[in-house]
Amino acid sequence: MNRYDLSSVRDDFPILSRKIYDKYPLVYLDNAATTQKPRAVVEAMTEEYYNVNANVHRGVHFLSQRATDLHEGARETVRRFLGAASTEEIVFTRGTTESINLVATSMARLHSDDPAREVIVSALEHHSNIVSWQLAGFRLRVIPMSDDGELDLEALEGLFTEHTCLVSVTHVSNVLGVETPVERIIQTAHTHGVPVLVDGAQSAPHRRIDVEALDCDFFALSGHKMYGPTGIGVLYGKRAWLQQLPPYMGGGEMIRNVSFERLQVRSRHARLRRLDGTGARHRVYGRSGPGNHTHPRRGPHAVCRRTSLGNRRDAHLGPASGTSPARRRLLPSRSDSPP
Repeated sequence: MNRYDLSSVRDDFPILSRKIYDKYPLVYLDNAATTQKPRAVVEAMTEEYYNVNANVHRGVHFLSQRATDLHEGARETVRRFLGAASTEEIVFTRGTTESINLVATSMARLHSDDPAREVIVSALEHHSNIVSWQLAGFRLRVIPMSDDGELDLEALEGLFTEHTCLVSVTHVSNVLGVETPVERIIQTAHTHGVPVLVDGAQSAPHRRIDVEALDCDFFALSGHKMYGPTGIGVLYGKRAWLQQLPPYMGGGEMIRNVSFERLQVRSRHARLRRLDGTGARHRVYGRSGPGNHTHPRRGPHAVCRRTSLGNRRDAHLGPASGTSPARRRLLPSRSDSPP
């Protein structure tokens, strides 16, 4: 078994050199809430602000072009980290909570003609995966939990109705640490023609994620739980879904043409990428952020020694049959053309 030099690992995190109450060395165990930031991440952010501070996708001058290259390089890093098929399936958000709110709000708009719209969640969910759907006007149907903390998947079958729009479940509980059987949940949901969102805030820092193998339709994570900066996160979405979801926010990058009388929204997932416009914090992903501050096989929880700033290459590279006619329209294939 490989052993880590703990002193060198602690050296990567300056905050661990301080003493608490002026007596004791800091021992930090609250990583499920947020992780401490390695020196490489903080230095990368500083370098971006000092040397490449410019709007992305907005200018033809040198700094803007360089910032855009770093920004899109970050998107490629995250794509490999999650095993997604394309960078067009990666949207930067402010965290898991906003990623879930994005899907909830857009899904509500997509199904605005159904006032009885429903979402299936589990009894293990974080508040973000409950409140987001309630605010968007969904009725929650809940997968029950046994006394052992296991989800009752037999009960799941009986929760689907003609009003079910989506299943949204945690991958790993932030309270119990229980890993939910998302593969079976996804398979069951797809049989009913219903898409699935996986809350990966607690799983992405601790295990290898392959969204293609999972076949989930959406996957959400937060950078601050993976040694990254506060205020950045990711929403993975199958391209066909991102193409058809209504806009979540309005702004400059998501428009094709605008006047005081009318608005033309861009097609493809650019309508959602308005979220990852301005902000040097996002570009740290492509330098030494969570996708790069990892062990090649063990995932981001196994922190490697920092080699050189901006030169981390350790991140791993990374409709069902029987669909009912009533739900088939909910489950687009990857080959669907843009609307």
